[in-house]
Amino acid sequence: MDRNTPPPAPPKKRLTIVDLALFSMVAALIFYAGYRVTDVLVYDWNWSRVLNFVVRFDDDTGRYVPNLLLYGLATTLRLAVWATILATIIGVTMGYWRTCDNLALRILSRGYVELIRNLPPVVFIFIFYFFISSQIFTALGVDDIDRHGPLVDNPVFSLLFGDPALFSNFLAGALVLALFEGAYITEIVRAGIQSVDKGQWEASRAIGLSPFNVLRDVILPQAVRKILPPLAGQFITLIKDSAIVSLISIQELTFLATEVASTTTKVFETWILVGMMYFVLCYSFALMFGWLERRAARSHR
Repeated sequence: MDRNTPPPAPPKKRLTIVDLALFSMVAALIFYAGYRVTDVLVYDWNWSRVLNFVVRFDDDTGRYVPNLLLYGLATTLRLAVWATILATIIGVTMGYWRTCDNLALRILSRGYVELIRNLPPVVFIFIFYFFISSQIFTALGVDDIDRHGPLVDNPVFSLLFGDPALFSNFLAGALVLALFEGAYITEIVRAGIQSVDKGQWEASRAIGLSPFNVLRDVILPQAVRKILPPLAGQFITLIKDSAIVSLISIQELTFLATEVASTTTKVFETWILVGMMYFVLCYSFALMFGWLERRAARSHR
């Protein structure tokens, strides 16, 4: 096949009898679960009470405006984006340290990875929030920022970080997620770097490239293509793991869903709706990362 010839189109997938049988079983299971909840628990379904916490009608403006659950979804997305940026920086740095020749850096990065991976997430969050971030933020003056100053009291700050009054909580949640997920990204980066053939390192050094240039210009471009799929999966995992920070009263989607379920007493409707919101968010990013992987594969060919 010529290099410029496009690859053949994949065969079209057709539904088989087995597929239809599985879809029918899933649908029957959903209807049966709904019947049992309604009949056995004598549950009165009322979706309107919960949907009102997604969007509500504002009498002052005469239009629909976002409500608690959408605000929680926005906070979850902010946490995921900032935590991913910080976790990527931590993971790339520590991943390189795991493969470098400096023994002290290898011990430090290995200790970080083993500490995070062998602590339950809830324990790590409580230790970080109550014993570390409270001391660091006080020393740095994060709790004393001027919430009415021009750098804080503006739409850009609210878009990026949410309510200024809850900035310290948001920052703590983003940091704890970044540190936790950074350990797994470290191992992904380490495996990607080590998967590059040693001959690439030797050839790069033979032509006089510095260690930094070898890593930046030769090794990382090859490693990125291999680590992109697991990194995409880790980002989606981070979105789901962000629900854990609700334990430290960060008002993301899970925290506000708990409040809505307690207020409305509509537990099933609330958590089904929240589950659908998480699914739509994660699946959207899965489609986006799939598109990026296909583009990277085409550019490699």
